[in-house]
Amino acid sequence: MARRDLTGAVDFAVLNGMTGGDEAIDEEVLGLFVDQAALWSALLDPKAEGWRDAVHTIRGAAAGIGARDLAAVCAEAEGVDQMLAAPALERVRDAMQAALADVAAYRHELMLRGLKA
Repeated sequence: MARRDLTGAVDFAVLNGMTGGDEAIDEEVLGLFVDQAALWSALLDPKAEGWRDAVHTIRGAAAGIGARDLAAVCAEAEGVDQMLAAPALERVRDAMQAALADVAAYRHELMLRGLKA
C-alpha cells in the first residue's frame, strides 16, 4: 500500500497545512489518529455507555487530519436518537475504516520517502 492507493477519504492538505509539511510531524499526528481510532472504536456500540463520547472524540481527531467524511458522519451520529444509534455507528465504523486505509497508505509513502533520503 502506498500513496497511489489513497481513496480520498482523507484530505492530507489539511494535515500538511497544520504541520507545515513536516513529514515527521505528519507521521506523529497520523500515529496519534490511529491510536485514537483503536482506543475509541471499542465504544462504537449503541449498548456502550460512552458511545457518544467516542464519536465526539473521533470526530475531532478526524477533522484534525482532514477526514471530512468521517467527521461529518460522526457529527450526524452524535445527534441521533438512541433507537437509531446502531446504523449511525455502523456508518462511523465504515468511514473510519476508509480513513484508516488512506492513513496507512500515506504513512507507507512517508516511510518509503524516508528510506530514499
